[in-house]
Amino acid sequence: MSMTEVRSSDASGAGVNDVDMKLEVVVIPVSDVDRAKEFYGSLGWRLDADFPFDNGFRVVQVTPPGSGCSVQFGTRMTSAAPGSAQGNYLIVSDIEAARDELATHGADVSEVFYPGTPGAQFQTDGTTGRVNGPAPDHASYSSFATFSDPDGNTWLLQEITTRLPGRIDSAETAFASTADLASALRRAAAAHGEHEKRTGQADENWPDWCADYMVRERAGTKLPV
Repeated sequence: MSMTEVRSSDASGAGVNDVDMKLEVVVIPVSDVDRAKEFYGSLGWRLDADFPFDNGFRVVQVTPPGSGCSVQFGTRMTSAAPGSAQGNYLIVSDIEAARDELATHGADVSEVFYPGTPGAQFQTDGTTGRVNGPAPDHASYSSFATFSDPDGNTWLLQEITTRLPGRIDSAETAFASTADLASALRRAAAAHGEHEKRTGQADENWPDWCADYMVRERAGTKLPV
């Protein structure tokens, strides 16, 4: 076998899945950079950068609390029309707490709702097919709230507590923030309380049970009973 054949075989075997491709930044179009910077800063989003250049190019980067992905906007960055970035997801573990926090920071955020018809969360009129309140039993992936920035770029809060299988590496258990970890602990504690009711006795190994619950919930695998 020639060296060329070996390299070709190795390359085909590597595949895209062997190379990490991390989505770390999304660009949104705005008409007034300073106004957008003030708005997102008022929400408590971390300011990472504000770099202006002599040729008129300017990039501002902000990051939502606990997010591994940042947002950039500025001048001479995109040809998209200001306000055309629609339905950007912000994943939260407690939809009502997240909604209330945004409102406290001055965002004009909708009430919590769930889609009564598929896709209702994306309807621009804000009412079609939406049912007020969180989804029954706070079903994961099903509760939403929306808000917009001054240009009309829209953001969609989505409550996720239990991931679908395969979305999270079951060998890794990490939480993006203290708030996410606290929410997971509260859910595990509530589930463990039901577990003790079913068994009719106190569980001395509750730390192990709760840790197992949190890992399984995070990975989307079958929960302990």
